[in-house]
Formats: sequence, C-alpha cells, structure tokens
Amino acid sequence: MLSRWAADSPVSFLVSSQIMLLTDPEVESSLLISLDEGASYQKHSLAFDILSLLFHPEQEDWILAYSHDQKLFVSVEFGRRWQLVHNSFFFFSFVIFLTLTSCLPTGSQYITCKLQNCSDGNKGKPFPGFIIPNSLVVQDEYVFIQVPIGGQPVHYVSYKRSIFYPMKLPKYTLPKDLQIISTDDNQVVAAIQDWHQNDSYNLYMSESRGLFFTLMLESVVSSGGPEGNIMIDLYEVAGIKGVFLSNKVVENQVKTYITYNKGRDWRLLQAPTTDLQGNKVYCEQPYCSLHLHLHVSENPYTSGNIVSKDSAPGIIIASGVVGPELTSTNVSIFITSDAGNTWREVFQEEYSVFFLNQGGSLVAIRHTPLPIRHIWLSFDEGRNWDKYSFTSSPLYVDGVLGEPGEDTLIMTIFGHFSHRSEWQLVKIDFRSIFQQRCTSEDYLTWQLHNEGEVCIMGMKRIFQKLKANVRCVKARDQYISQMSDSCPCTEADFDDYGFERQIDGSCTSAFWFVPSATSRDCITGDSFLNTTGYRKALSNNCTEGKLLKYSPRRQKCPSQAPRGLQLFTSEGTLVATLERNVTFLVFLEEGLGSTTSITVDFGDGTAISYVNISSIDDGVKHIYSKVGIYQVSATATNTLGFDRAILYLHISCQLEQVQLSAPSVAVKNKVVNLTTVLRPSNVGTVTYYWWFDNKTEPVVTLDGAMSFTFSKEGSHTITVQASVGNTVHQDQMTVAVYDYFRSNVLAFSSNLDELNPGVSEWREDVGRVVKSSMVQVSAAALPLTESSLALNQDLIQFTLKPGVQVNVYATRLSPAPLVDSSDSGHSGTAVIMLVSVVLMGLAVFVIYKFKRYSIVDILFCEQYESERAMPSGMQNALVSSFQAILFHP
Repeated sequence: MLSRWAADSPVSFLVSSQIMLLTDPEVESSLLISLDEGASYQKHSLAFDILSLLFHPEQEDWILAYSHDQKLFVSVEFGRRWQLVHNSFFFFSFVIFLTLTSCLPTGSQYITCKLQNCSDGNKGKPFPGFIIPNSLVVQDEYVFIQVPIGGQPVHYVSYKRSIFYPMKLPKYTLPKDLQIISTDDNQVVAAIQDWHQNDSYNLYMSESRGLFFTLMLESVVSSGGPEGNIMIDLYEVAGIKGVFLSNKVVENQVKTYITYNKGRDWRLLQAPTTDLQGNKVYCEQPYCSLHLHLHVSENPYTSGNIVSKDSAPGIIIASGVVGPELTSTNVSIFITSDAGNTWREVFQEEYSVFFLNQGGSLVAIRHTPLPIRHIWLSFDEGRNWDKYSFTSSPLYVDGVLGEPGEDTLIMTIFGHFSHRSEWQLVKIDFRSIFQQRCTSEDYLTWQLHNEGEVCIMGMKRIFQKLKANVRCVKARDQYISQMSDSCPCTEADFDDYGFERQIDGSCTSAFWFVPSATSRDCITGDSFLNTTGYRKALSNNCTEGKLLKYSPRRQKCPSQAPRGLQLFTSEGTLVATLERNVTFLVFLEEGLGSTTSITVDFGDGTAISYVNISSIDDGVKHIYSKVGIYQVSATATNTLGFDRAILYLHISCQLEQVQLSAPSVAVKNKVVNLTTVLRPSNVGTVTYYWWFDNKTEPVVTLDGAMSFTFSKEGSHTITVQASVGNTVHQDQMTVAVYDYFRSNVLAFSSNLDELNPGVSEWREDVGRVVKSSMVQVSAAALPLTESSLALNQDLIQFTLKPGVQVNVYATRLSPAPLVDSSDSGHSGTAVIMLVSVVLMGLAVFVIYKFKRYSIVDILFCEQYESERAMPSGMQNALVSSFQAILFHP
C-alpha cells in the first residue's frame, strides 16, 4: 500500500545517495532531486499533483505516483520523467497491479500488466469478475480480493499469482470485516470480526496457500486508527520468530497475553517481583498480571508504547500497568531481557526509549509536555541508568531522529525552547563513551524458553548478547548470532483446519467438519493425503519423534458426488443490462472436478455444457436479447450424483422517462385510478414509489397502476418514481379534490387543428385566449348556466389569425371524473370540459392536452350549490374572477 503524507509542506525522501524533495503543491508542483547526497539539486516540474508515492523495494529508480485526480504515473528514472499508466492502483513489484474502476457501480476489476508495457493489449485479468472497490491487497506471495455475492463480501485469495479460491474459515464464522495482519513465513495471519463482535476481532492463521484457517486467539481488542484504519492489539516481537503479544477481552476486562509458538498457546504475563523502589509486588494470576499498551508509533520520531529490535533479540520495552486489567492511568515503563518471561519496572512515568549501538545500549527521554534538559543512558538492559544533560536550556522535545541504521552512535533531538521560537536541533554524539570495538569476549549466550520449556516451535534456540556494562562498539556486520537444535515432534507442534484441540491436548474434528472431504482435483483411482487432524505448523521445525504418527495418511481417492456448487455473476449482482455480456462464475466445493461435468442453463432457451469444472475457471459469458427475469442454473454431474445452483437474473434496459396519468379533478372519498407510461415501454422489472402530498414514506408497488382515495378537499400532489436497476425517473401531478362536480365536454372547430404546431407555448396562448373569450361572455351579465347556451350559440369564439375564426362548442354533460374523450361531430380536434362544482369558491379553468393533435381541454368550474340561490350581481363578480391553471404532459 502507499505511504501517505500531508501535502501542505515540503517532504523529502532519501534513497541510497539520491534525495527527492517534494514542493508544496499549493505553491508549485515540482521535485527537487539530488544524486550526490544533497550537494546539489535539480528542479523537475510536474504536470500533476502528487498525493502518494510508492518506491520499488529493489529497483531504487522505479517509483509510482498517485495524483489527486486519481491517475497513476510511473517513473523509471527516479522522478526525472513520468509516464501515465492508468486511473487507480494498489501495489507493484516487478509487475504493476491495477484496479480499473468499471463503468458499472457494482465494483472494480483486478488487472495486471508489465511495468514496461501497460497498454490495453498487454493487461491481464487474473480474476474474471468484479471485485469490491479498494478490496485488493497484495502482500508477498498472496493477493487478496473481496467479491460481492448476494449482497455480502466473500474473501478470495491467490497464492503465487495462481487461481483465486474462497478463503475457508471455520464453517460458522460469519465475518463482518477481515484484516490481513501478516504474510510472513508463507503463512497468513488474519484478524476477523465475527457477526457478534463490535470492538474485538478473532485471530486466524492459515496454511501455506492462505486457504484454510485455524483459530489463534479470540476477542482481541481493536480500535480506530488516525486515518480511519482498524488497529488490532497484536504485536510481533522483533528478533525472535513466533513470539507475539496481544490484548484480549476477558469478561469485559482487557488483559495482555503472550505466545511463543505463533498463536498455538497463549498465557498471561508474569508481573515483576518488585517495583522500582525494590518493594515486593503481590500479584497472583489469573487475578493479577502485567498488561501492556501495544500501539506502535506511526511517528518515526517517537518510540511508541512498545518497541523491540531484530538486532536485540529478547529485549522488549513497553508501557503498562500491573493489576487485574489494562488501564491508561498510573502507567509505568517495563522491560524484559528474556523475551517476556520476566519483567522489570524501569520508570514510573512515561518515557520514550530508543535503541543505541544495535541494542547494546538504551537511551530514554521523558515523555512530557514540559521542557526537559536530560536524557538517561543504560548499558545493562535498563537495570541501571545514567543521567546526562543534552542542552543548557530546557527544550520542548518534539521528536528524536537517529542516523540511518541501527548501529548508530549519533542521535538528533529536535524541538523548541518556547512555543513561539523556531525549531532547534540538538545533535548528540555518543562515540566518546565507547572505548573499543566489541570482541567475542564481550558476549554471553542465553537460551530462549517459555517458563522453562526450551523446545519452542520444534527448536532449541540460543542467542548471543553483550555482557552488562560493556561499552564497546558493534561493527556494522556484527549482528547477533543464533544457534538452534531441533526437538522431537509432540502433539503441541500440530494443528489442522476443521479440528479443535481438547483440554487433554488431543485434536478432534469440529461437529461441522467432514474429515473425508477431498479436494475437487482428486482423480478417481489416484491417491491423496487425508488429514489425521494434525498438521505440522509451517514454521515448526520438529523432527522425527511422533511425526509419523500424526502425518497425513495416503488414501485412495474416493468416488464422491458433487457438493457445494455455487453460481453467481462476476459483478456479484442479480441485475444485468440488455445485449451486454454477462459473466457467470461457477465454483464446486467438494467433488471430483476432473470427472464432474458442468451444465449452465441461461434460462432463455440456451445452455452450454463442459466436460469438467476446470474448463470454466474464467467464467461463462452470455448475452440476453430480451428483458425479463431469467432462472439461471448450473448443474454439476458425475456417476455418483449431482448438485444444482440457481439464481434469478433481472435483465433490463435503460429507462428514459416515466409519465404519470391521473384525472385533474376528483371527488372526495371516491377511488381515483393512477397509471404510468414508461419510455421505452418494456424495460424489465420496475419498482414504483408513490408519494401523496407531504408523506415521507412512499407506497411501493411492482405495478405501474394503482388506486387511491382522497379524504380531504383541496389541491393534492402525487409523485411517482420508477426504478429500474440503477436508474430512477420521476413525474408529478396535482389533483383538485371537491365534494362534487359536473363535467361538460367541449370541442373546437377543425380549423384550429390545422394550425397546431404541437408546441406547449402555443397551447398556453390558445388557452389564455379561450379563457378571455369566456370571461367576456360571462361579464355580459349572463347567468352561469347560460354559458353552456352561449357555447351552443357560437358566442364563444376567438380569432386565431386574420381570416381564421375558431368556435368553441358544448358537447355533453357528465358527473363522471374527467377522462380523455372526443366528439366525432367536431372533427376530434380539441375538447373543452365544463365542470360545475358544488362548493363555495372561485371559478377555475383547467387547461391540459390529451393527445398529440388535441389543442386544449378547459374545465369551467361553477362553485355554488345552486345558481338559483346565487344573486345575479354575485354571478357577475365570480365570472369576472376566473383563473387559468395549465397542465402539460
């Protein structure tokens, strides 16, 4: 993964004799490169702003740069020239591994290409389907991805860049999250948060391929990191293989445990026998023990809560407490010289401790917000400390910088004298303290053990370290030597997937595990190694003894019916697009893969068969020509039986528009029919969401029509959304609701239709003119009921253009809701509806269009219970206040 740094200040990188300085991108985007250890620099402008850099672990001139606009650039000339590679990436060594964001929102693709030639024609796809974005992890020989299947992430692993297989966890482990902790020694250590966990993870360890996992430790403490990452309280001790420290939740208390055999066995830490003042410490396990803070510093200039070094095996320095559980109060500094068997308290306040002279000496600086003047130096692994003054004026210490390499005798302390002063650098040279080079006479040996047991992970290991108070300088190549001798194998040296260790130390299969289950690659007539429940740990070096007793037994491959067939799309979804390739992936958990045939039925009348499952590792592609829901099935068959997997695939095309159709006027407490029209009409499975007025929760249907009853008068808004795949479209209408109304269908003379350009603005203008003509007739003191008579007597007319008069006719009266209707007697051109509403209020015109060649529909509303009860003067006043409301399709 890329290292991240803040881009608001210049940053430097040192590689061998080459130095690279990155300028502030807010000022300018450029690199300052030195090839002579900083004696001179050359400026190189950049055409992009660098977000992250990744240096090749072996080729120092090879660099990947990730820009703020998500582009990947590569340089093979230490930043002097750059070439655009692609949009997104994760890792590279001799091969660049990229993830290209798909145009579909379902995921990304895992793609590989050579550094020297990363064109489209030279890109490979090790996994044929889509993966969850940002799920690609490349560590050593392993590649990890997550595939969305059934809405859940399924974890896959590839060992040595081979085929991807699902990671096999204990059967009822249902992970919410998985973090890769380590891939050392050809073995994967993973932290998994199970379905019932919130603030803890379980640790699992795999065999060499990273496929099968066994439990290491349960309920390990987790926390959120500063960049949103997950921090697992697991610390691998440097210098000694197999030694880990971890904080575990036990009955709501956090306790620190240690293992010497890479998670096979764990125990609590023994508390110091005395405190710093020499007083006896009364601490009895399991009620009391030593507990440590295990967070490693992400700041290269501070030591963190715990530290150990490869060059100083056995020495561990950490902050912690003695008691029933880990707390953040009354923290002291503890040290062990024998890899965690015994501990000593060295400070009763928090200090940062650094290794000097390859661990031959220790330097301590008080961790405090106050200014300090002194450091402490120890030559006997922290048993005694000498106090030294490093500055005449107290300094607020911000960090400590050592020269490159662990054999340094020079340290630099940087800080400031006051909060307003500039940074101060104090260089401390310890060379005058050491008299000579170290010789063999200056060393002694010590044997690694676990509470007296010297056979650890099948070996006896003996280390060398400097004698106490010897002040000699270790040569650069004079690292700590190690001697080892193998031990006879015992039950403690074995474990296996699907087996659980009992209290007496024996291994028996878990209730869900079938020991006789064989690999799908087992060929009938051949033989395979079947587990006995004991698999020697990869890093275990025991020999002979009970090795043969626990070794796998070679058995003849049994004939077995297929079992555990899985079928899913490469995108991990159940939705696909019409006339585009759909890739189906088929996996078989158990069965003889070489003799098991596979048939994939696509559900549209076509099917394809393969002689064995190995033939379809890259998936099966198919194109659907019609929208619909298809039952896709895969059937695995051999002479002993079959297994079948089914999925239902929704094939849809792009929805362009949804149009809502509803009456513009409705009667209170009477059913109103609502319908929709889609464009195109056949798009596959559609989900409809209906909102009425200000309701926050929609009514969801799979039908584009529904009925609704309005219980209140007034203006009501209807909103409908149509959802197809990842596309959503919306339409909206307003319905006027009254106690009662009558409708009168009107029409226009045919000459209006002849001049209809089909433009909405033209219809608005016609509606305005018709309204004006009706208002003029009504203003002539005609009773409201005589407006219909005026229509029949050609009194309602207007001039469309010089010489073209348009008449408006009354057709029929109906109490029914407004519908699309026309009258053949008037050439079917335009329809106008007169509506009488039995309510007090204003008269309203409603103008809308039913058909492409219709002009307008006008609703004339009389809002009185009876015109006979209405005074004529009020009739004139109401008619003069007519209004127009326009509706457009």
